[in-house]
Amino acid sequence: MTNPYEQNLDRQAANYQPLTPLTYLERAAKVFPDHIAIIHGRSRISYRTFWERSLKLASALAKKGIGKGDTVSVMLSNTPPMLEAHFGVPMVKAVLHSLNTRLDAAIIAFQLDHADSRLVIVDREFSGVMKEALALAKVKPLVVDFDDPDYAEDAPYPKGERIGTLDYEDFLASGEEDFAWSMPDDEWDAISLNYTSGTTGNPKGVVYHHRGAALMAYTNTIHAGMAKHCVYLWTLPMFHCNGWCFPWTLAVQAGTHVCLRWVRAKSMYDAIADHGVTHLCGAPIVMSTLINAPDDQKRTFPQTVTFNTAAAPPPEAVLAGMADAGFAVTHLYGLTETYGPAVVNEWHSGWDELDKAGRTARKARQGVRYAALEGLSVRDPETMEQVPSDGATIGEVMFRGNIVMKGYLKNRQATDEAFAGGWFHSGDLGVMHPDGYLQLKDRSKDIIISGGENISSIEVEDALYKHPSVASCAVVARQDDKWGEVPVAYVELKPGKAATEAEIVEHCRALLARFKVPKAVVFAEIPKTSTGKIQKFKLREMARGG
Repeated sequence: MTNPYEQNLDRQAANYQPLTPLTYLERAAKVFPDHIAIIHGRSRISYRTFWERSLKLASALAKKGIGKGDTVSVMLSNTPPMLEAHFGVPMVKAVLHSLNTRLDAAIIAFQLDHADSRLVIVDREFSGVMKEALALAKVKPLVVDFDDPDYAEDAPYPKGERIGTLDYEDFLASGEEDFAWSMPDDEWDAISLNYTSGTTGNPKGVVYHHRGAALMAYTNTIHAGMAKHCVYLWTLPMFHCNGWCFPWTLAVQAGTHVCLRWVRAKSMYDAIADHGVTHLCGAPIVMSTLINAPDDQKRTFPQTVTFNTAAAPPPEAVLAGMADAGFAVTHLYGLTETYGPAVVNEWHSGWDELDKAGRTARKARQGVRYAALEGLSVRDPETMEQVPSDGATIGEVMFRGNIVMKGYLKNRQATDEAFAGGWFHSGDLGVMHPDGYLQLKDRSKDIIISGGENISSIEVEDALYKHPSVASCAVVARQDDKWGEVPVAYVELKPGKAATEAEIVEHCRALLARFKVPKAVVFAEIPKTSTGKIQKFKLREMARGG
């Protein structure tokens, strides 16, 4: 029998359009053209101007031949051009590749080559490392310099030299503010590219699509409780999972972006008090910076500020300190492959009545799925059977839904492995509690999360093995009040060889980004199995003092 609901009821332009976050900015600019969209130093940019500048960027890119499937790489701080790139680049159906500004030249060069970057926009703060990376890269993209007029006089880093052939403002001036931008041909089309930390070998390129970005913008609005004209402080790097998709999110409610180039206590308190900030996101280090700031840098403010954090659950003392300072902390969990946080610890008011141990136990859980995530499960990765929801049986955390990545760029094998059995395999190990709340127990890939940044233990170990005195080594995470976790190296020296902790650390500094360098080096015999495999669980116990 023919289904009557499929007869003469066709998908067409009038009743079907691909989901994309680009239309959110267009709507905000038409409905609230004079509302302040971006605050940066002395600059105030309205939604009308934000939209026009994004169009001019798109137009300028199109004039340079940038179009569908082309990659535009940006190495920018939390500044207006970064926000403009999140709209202007996909307006010409190109893909935005946001580079981690903390990476070394070799990794940047790898990413530029792997992404086939056609054009690079670089802040002069990072021109030194970008110049080195471009010399190493095979691709030869057009380079555009951003010279920030609001670069602070007390900047911790000086501006570097100009390395491009064009200035960002001149580049925008070459574009048209009435540019006829393009909707994506399909909501499955790529919108951005973000690289993982590279746990084994080179990092993998995670591809996001327009549909996922659009849904994340709605979901962030819901779970962060973002009301009309909310004010968001940029303490989370926008290069990190596209700032958890918040560059696209704020347009939904015509909120205000308060840009912050460097995360410093006084700047944060001044922004919160002066601009009425309602929301911010960040790693534990941001919380520590706020609550441990000198009294003369702190400011009082009447509003309660929502602070979203996606690292290890904050200790009770930190949560109490944040509450005293006027912040309400929401605990999240996710990965680069899930557009940032896809799990939220939805708090029940009844839990406030529990004793300290009971509250702490619930705060330690990662939580339940985002509204835009269709499935969150803990499963046996071999059988794909769901483990019992008993809070004790460990399995692999898996995701399913529209806010899971499109896949890994140019890496079909890794994509197939990640999606085996119809679920995205996170590599994280956890348990599911009877009430459906997820709790992580370990990381199967030995990733160390320090200050919100992923550090591959393998990468650090490779650097250690390059020292002539190192016979065997292993790197594990040690809990740290300031950074959440820090890398600690256990080193076994070759017979007859000697080395000091300072010498090993200095050796690593020459090979690694500074945040990846071990914070301590312990000289000891490395525990191994009978087959010679290093027993990292024993080292973790040692790092915990157990």
